[in-house]
Amino acid sequence: QVQLVESGGGLVQPGGSLRLSCAASGIIFRLNTMGWYRQARGKQREWVGHITSGGSTNYGDSVKGRFTISRDNAKNTMYLQMNSLKLEDTAVYYCTTVHVGNQYWGQGTQVTVSS
Repeated sequence: QVQLVESGGGLVQPGGSLRLSCAASGIIFRLNTMGWYRQARGKQREWVGHITSGGSTNYGDSVKGRFTISRDNAKNTMYLQMNSLKLEDTAVYYCTTVHVGNQYWGQGTQVTVSS
């Protein structure tokens, strides 16, 4: 079955950096578009960005220029490099993909930006 496992979350000060990972199994990873979403407490889930099978990326306006998505097909893993973190980046971050018409989500990893 499809499994997505995020890791790398934690507590970071404003202006700091963090790298999240999403390890995938149960799919032909290199063929899948992979995405990141986040959800802050009391808010709707927000699209962060995605990376296609060909490596093209697209980002939400709130993270553009600060966050970078990459993938390592040999490791079946997607990454989210987050730089210049702001207080408002605090959220649970989820990775997601679509497989055979169904959308799958990881369990999420908490990122807290605080001084």
